[in-house]
Formats: sequence, structure tokens, C-alpha cells
Amino acid sequence: MNVNWTPLRTEFAQWRAEGVTLPFWWRDDDAIEATDALSHLTELAEDAGVPVHLAIIPRDATNGLVAKVDQTRMLIPVVHGWAHENHAPADQKKAEFGVTRTRDDVVAELSKGKARLQDMFGARLAPMFVPPWNRIDPAIMPALADLGYDAVSTFLPRKQSEAAPGLARINTHLDPIFWRGTRGLVDPEVLVENTVAMLRDRRTGKTDIAEPFGYLTHHLVHDDDIWAFSKQFLNEMCEGPIVLYRHDEKEQT
Repeated sequence: MNVNWTPLRTEFAQWRAEGVTLPFWWRDDDAIEATDALSHLTELAEDAGVPVHLAIIPRDATNGLVAKVDQTRMLIPVVHGWAHENHAPADQKKAEFGVTRTRDDVVAELSKGKARLQDMFGARLAPMFVPPWNRIDPAIMPALADLGYDAVSTFLPRKQSEAAPGLARINTHLDPIFWRGTRGLVDPEVLVENTVAMLRDRRTGKTDIAEPFGYLTHHLVHDDDIWAFSKQFLNEMCEGPIVLYRHDEKEQT
């Protein structure tokens, strides 16, 4: 795949000139079991040296997935909803934890999701909550903190560093999949252009420069082009003035 990375390299040159660094992280959604696609994801992470925060659906997670995660530090398990089921009315966007559900039902699923993955993964589980479809009722945020989650992750630049006291917002920002069209790769030039625009907004103070910049993937539906772009993108990012973020260690390296 021939991608023109010059605009990104030029933007990174400006970051270096200004003496600033970019925290960077990677999230991949919808894991439940060990698959060939997950092995491909793991190999890509190991080759690039970038850990993947693996958003796991608690209800359906298997022991085979636990065994896979145990084999490498490059997979960091986090909580992805409960069952990844849509509870929104037909005229609303999909959501598992939207405004139409009762608080008791929501809190019960938030609690048992975290408990099940803690039983399976133990100390390897990072207490980050990833709502399915990146949508969640804002009123739920304090309950997440009360249940022991310390971060929530959705999509697009955050407006505040915390969603509730003690609950950090650590979002993702670039998704390579054209979900509303071919479900293949977005035009690579558009992806590079969007990345540069978001980095420029950070550098110039329009958005929060301290928020880790997140790459969002879905390994189960990747085609060859998405894998190829992801490999190049991760390598290009790692050539820039970045620090890698790991939520299991709450550190940047």
C-alpha cells in the first residue's frame, strides 16, 4: 500500500521544533475469544511495539482469550460493556447504556461485567470502561467511578479531562474503517489528513494536548487493506515525538 505520509511527518517536525510530545495509545474492540484475527493483531502490536487495549465483551469472553492474553504484555484487557446488545429504541442510535434504561439495570451490568473480567484476568485487567458504539448516558459516569472504574473511553477529542470525579476520559480519535459505506478502509489520504488536523488542533491549543491520541480498530472485521494501513500508521506514529500510553500502568513510555 502506497500512502503519502509527508503531511504527518511535516506536522511531527513542527511538534519537535516546539519541543512537545504526543501521548499515543491503541484500542481494539469486540474481543471475546482467541481467533486468527486476534493473533494477527497481537503480531502487529509486537512488531510495532505498541500495546493494544483490548476491549472485551464480558458476557461472552472465553478462557481461550484469557490464555491468549496471558502470553503477552502487548494485550491489555479492558471492559467493553456487558453483552454488546442494543437497548435503544429503533429511532435512536444504538447504545447498550443509553438514557432509556433504568439505573438499577445499568449498574448491575456495569458491576457484573467488571467482576467477571476480574475473575478471568485478575490483575491484568485495567479498570477502563468502553461503552459499545462509543455511546453512554452521561448520568452513568459517577456510577462507573463508584464501581471502581477509573477511566471511560469513547470517540473524538475530550472536552474535559474527567467524566466524573476520579473517572478520566481517554478517548480514541482515528478509526480506519468506513462504517457507513463499504466497511473497508477509509481513503488513506483522508485518514492522514484527519490525523494531521487533530494533531494541529492539539498543538495550537484548540483541543487537549494531554489526552492520549487514540487509534481505534476492530480486528474481527479487518480486511487486508485495513491491516496494511494499520501497520504503516503505527510505524509512522512511532517515528514521531510520541510517548506510548498504557492504562494498566497509568504511564507513558
